[in-house]
Amino acid sequence: MANSKRTLFLKRRLRVRNKLRKHNVGKLRLSVHRSSKNISVQIIDDVQGTTLASASSLEKALGVVGKNNVDAASKVGAAIAERAKKAGIEECYFDRGGFLFHGKVKALADAAREGGLKF
Repeated sequence: MANSKRTLFLKRRLRVRNKLRKHNVGKLRLSVHRSSKNISVQIIDDVQGTTLASASSLEKALGVVGKNNVDAASKVGAAIAERAKKAGIEECYFDRGGFLFHGKVKALADAAREGGLKF
């Protein structure tokens, strides 16, 4: 029986997160979510269960509302790097979830690295 795209995505997301949690115990997590219309990112402290910083293409201040392209992803990446600096965060690990590391996800990661985040 063939698996649906959703079940394959969920299996891939669990596989990625379990590997990351195994090697990065106690570190902060930069989690990415990409939908068909938007992209969002959060820095999460899994020990306390809190979100320390977040950015999304839905924010009017970024000027990319309603756009979901590589330029919007890079602006969101730059915004999360800036907010992480304000929160005193310099290092985290990149959790791509079940999304492949190319296109928008890669552009977001590159912009966050250029902004000063280390992962």
